[in-house]
Amino acid sequence: MRSVGTLTRADLAESINRRVGLSRADSLEMVESILQHMCNALAEGENVKISGFGTFLLRDKAERIGRNPKTGIEVPITPRRVLSFRASQMLKDRIGQG
Repeated sequence: MRSVGTLTRADLAESINRRVGLSRADSLEMVESILQHMCNALAEGENVKISGFGTFLLRDKAERIGRNPKTGIEVPITPRRVLSFRASQMLKDRIGQG
């Protein structure tokens, strides 16, 4: 079922298909709907928390001065919003990082 080392949307849909009994098309539609809902929330500036899994956090970074490592010349780094993921303690325990 799984690609080596990577869990894909198709893998998630296949798992839903086998465990819940939805058709493959309905399972894939469910996966797409969940991911779209998460993307929309993040695009609107909301953090996404999935209990027992983790939290997708948005953080605004201010403009700052950086340095080109090759030339040593200082350059301004523009302000931006970054996305990070913080795993829940339950997930950390499960993968052996707790």
